[in-house]
Amino acid sequence: MFDGRLPDFNLGTFNGVSCDPELASRMEQVCAAAKDYSHVLNGRFKGGHITRHYGDPANNIHAVQLELAQSTYMEEFVPFHYRPDLAEPTRAVLKPLLETFIAWGQERFG
Repeated sequence: MFDGRLPDFNLGTFNGVSCDPELASRMEQVCAAAKDYSHVLNGRFKGGHITRHYGDPANNIHAVQLELAQSTYMEEFVPFHYRPDLAEPTRAVLKPLLETFIAWGQERFG
């Protein structure tokens, strides 16, 4: 589908339009701290319809798209088996990523 290898964690904010830059920065820092994984902000997946349509930071609606490379949790070839040995370490990154999103919202909105 794509040439080359996709980053493991693909964050999309529609080039900063769908969420506060501070939130995107914090989420990107979490991904950067995960040394065994690659990441990108606003790469191939800049934000799909939901992110673009509903993200409205001026009205306190912040949207971030997260695309995970298949290689972080499953076989990349037919029959596409789920791989717990890959998924469990990925969960160790997803948890702080979501906690960061929640903490930012609590700091900002109480």
